[in-house]
Amino acid sequence: MNRQIRIIFAVCPLILLASCTQESQNKIGRSIQNWTGTDGIIEIYAGERLVKRFMEIDKISTAAGTGNNADRPYRFGYGVMDANLNNKVDSDEKKVYFEFSDYSTSYVFFENPG
Repeated sequence: MNRQIRIIFAVCPLILLASCTQESQNKIGRSIQNWTGTDGIIEIYAGERLVKRFMEIDKISTAAGTGNNADRPYRFGYGVMDANLNNKVDSDEKKVYFEFSDYSTSYVFFENPG
């Protein structure tokens, strides 16, 4: 009897996950990734010149409209602003909220290779 209960407890989560829609599975995947964290970097450019860098970003989100649930043309997130652009987090640099527009900004988002 004890073995049957263990099999049921092992199989039930798999059945529940398989019955979820693709969007629900994506949300579960994102929540796991957000919980484990990532080490992203975003660089913001004005033309060819680097003007801002944010480090230790765990995710960047797309804003959604409150009334129509349509995506808004900007992204936002939280990260440490690399004020002196030395590609490392210094003791005086703090985590901040940031936004950037789809229309007016060139940016590169990548995982920290270091």
